[in-house]
Amino acid sequence: MSAPAVDVSGVVKSFGEVRALRGVDLTVPPGTLAALLGPNGAGKTTLVRILATRLRPDSGRVRVLGLDVAARPYAVRALIGLTGQYAGLDEALTGRDNLVLIGRLAGLGRREAARRGAGLAERFGLAAAAGRAVRTYSGGMRRRLDLAASLMNRPALLILDEPTTGLDPASRAELWAALRELRETGTTMLLTTQYLEEADRFADAVHVLDDGVIIATGTAAQLKARTGAQVVDVLLAGPDAAAAAAALEGVVAPADLLLDEASRRLTIVARDGLGTLLTAAQALRAGGVGVADISLRQPSLDEAFLALTSGPQEARA
Repeated sequence: MSAPAVDVSGVVKSFGEVRALRGVDLTVPPGTLAALLGPNGAGKTTLVRILATRLRPDSGRVRVLGLDVAARPYAVRALIGLTGQYAGLDEALTGRDNLVLIGRLAGLGRREAARRGAGLAERFGLAAAAGRAVRTYSGGMRRRLDLAASLMNRPALLILDEPTTGLDPASRAELWAALRELRETGTTMLLTTQYLEEADRFADAVHVLDDGVIIATGTAAQLKARTGAQVVDVLLAGPDAAAAAAALEGVVAPADLLLDEASRRLTIVARDGLGTLLTAAQALRAGGVGVADISLRQPSLDEAFLALTSGPQEARA
């Protein structure tokens, strides 16, 4: 079997009295896309900075592509690419010159850097704009150029730290189209994101980091199953939120009911599956509450994430 692209064991990192990582274990097989999820302050960025050799762990072992990041940081940097939340580009230079500059810094000759940059600009739909100053680029174009720059050294591992933050839906779709192409070539990727639907759609494995430790690992489907319940969605026929809540009182636990008055939607944790749907429907009917639609479904990754990262940690392990 191939060695893991990322192999993290017992990693601890503190900043003064703040313990950002408290013993992280993480394995990413080669050729896969792994998503690292967690609430703000969970330690995601700290872990990414360690993997990218920008921070040293206080203790524990970190290997990237078989190399110890503390012992051989320069060798690791030559093999990875990093795309962050903000494009690290020189706005005064053209897109083409930015790519050539990154290529030269990565050790490519001038001719090879120019050839490689032109190929990546074409690949990511930037060829027509390559001669323009980056300050004239849209947000989506800058992010695609930043991604192209991170590929100038042909990285075996691409680290994506919330790459779609702040992008409009069209720009996010463009970036993910480019990432899908990379995935098909076998590039290993580690993604952190605030958009859980991205992890749900694209990740081979999802790792949930909370309070400095990995509290759950699995496919998106496996993490959804860990919530232990399905979900009942109810669309009210009218603005009867108060009446709906009153009708369900004593039938559904308050913690299992989410009411969105603006959209007239109820979300109920279906601990008894179809039984919960039937009980809720009967209660709403008895209370004279009109229902436009009611359905039973599997939980979303967002709902699974909230369930996993709420409550005492010992209950989530």
